[in-house]
Amino acid sequence: MDHYKAICLDLDGTVYRGTEPIPEAVSFIASAQARGINPYFITNNSSMTRLQLQEKLASFDIQTDTAHIMTSAIAVAKYCKENYSGASVLMIGENGLEEALVSEGIELTMDKPDVVIMGIDRGITYDKLAAACLALRAGAHFIATNSDKAFPTERGLVPGNGSFVQLMEAATGKSPIFVGKPESYMLGFIQQENGYRKEEMIMVGDNYDTDIQAGIRFGIDTLHVAGGVTSSEDVLLKEQQPTYHFQSLLEWP
Repeated sequence: MDHYKAICLDLDGTVYRGTEPIPEAVSFIASAQARGINPYFITNNSSMTRLQLQEKLASFDIQTDTAHIMTSAIAVAKYCKENYSGASVLMIGENGLEEALVSEGIELTMDKPDVVIMGIDRGITYDKLAAACLALRAGAHFIATNSDKAFPTERGLVPGNGSFVQLMEAATGKSPIFVGKPESYMLGFIQQENGYRKEEMIMVGDNYDTDIQAGIRFGIDTLHVAGGVTSSEDVLLKEQQPTYHFQSLLEWP
């Protein structure tokens, strides 16, 4: 553990499942913090703000500052500002995405947007989808927070943002730029803002296709932990193996 200065932990399926903490992860985080290593928490879920996630972690007795929380909403806002400066945005999403976009000074509109940004929206309606569809057909750029078709909760796997993105692709024939895992933008922003070397970073998660692939694409070490989206058996069949594979984070010496 002491080899790494930036331990980047996925949240859903790695640290908790919905409203239920994963005890082994809570113990691991406490051990890391006792050694002076404050992990980063990285999630494709764009619905929650940094403060909301900080409070959720605190309810599991995990203390962290908001600067160590990176969401796909924050990453997509940074990406939009860097690549579409001054653009207006039609947003499908929740509080986390709205706050991230506003904090970057991005104008939100429903009228002739330059960009459509799509994140998980549990209040999705036909009218929202129709407005986004019409904007894309009129030439708006298309960005999505992530491509997760499902994500784990205490009830099991439920539809993720990627499922709704596929609906938009079918309706418009346009595919978005994805910013969340398995793309490596979130890891890149953490490195840029803190000056880490890649050999000092590790990506930890339960989902091979998002968490582990993000780390592999970014060129850092990876750790797959069982019990979440991707089974141990499926991981062993992958051509690109994670650096480490544990049944529980408590196996990490």
